[in-house]
Amino acid sequence: MAEENKAVFTHFDNEGSARMVDVGGKAETVRVALASGNIKMSERAFELVKSGSMAKGDVLGIARVSGIMAAKKVDELIPLAHPLLISKVDISFELCQENSSIDIFATVGISGKTGVEMEALTAVSIAALTIYDMCKAVDKSMVISNIRLLKKTGGKSGTYVREELTSRMVFE
Repeated sequence: MAEENKAVFTHFDNEGSARMVDVGGKAETVRVALASGNIKMSERAFELVKSGSMAKGDVLGIARVSGIMAAKKVDELIPLAHPLLISKVDISFELCQENSSIDIFATVGISGKTGVEMEALTAVSIAALTIYDMCKAVDKSMVISNIRLLKKTGGKSGTYVREELTSRMVFE
């Protein structure tokens, strides 16, 4: 049983020490990951974001750029992540009027030897933190939640789709 668990955790060697996985022998494949998250805020903050009237400027535009920048810097943030030549980062938002929240989606693509799940998750996280930063003067009680991988394709492990993925979510 313990031997089976060690095989699953590729970032540890046989002695249990952390290591960067050797992807040198892996085939390059097209890999895409879609992640999402949510930030809930007060009605007042939501309306200011929606109308583009937040004092700091275009909240969603800046959050989009910060998410893209974050996806490109994952290897500087997560110790065992590989530096990647990402070919695509797309950040989108869905405004949820009924509960004054914003759903954040990040799609990251690459033709490479390792996946881009961490890049998509990091893009969502940083976009959410940017929204928080730009809105905190109006609402310090915002809650960032539900950051998760929705889908990934490519690589040896193939396709993964989270059960909640619905047909209304775009995945190219």
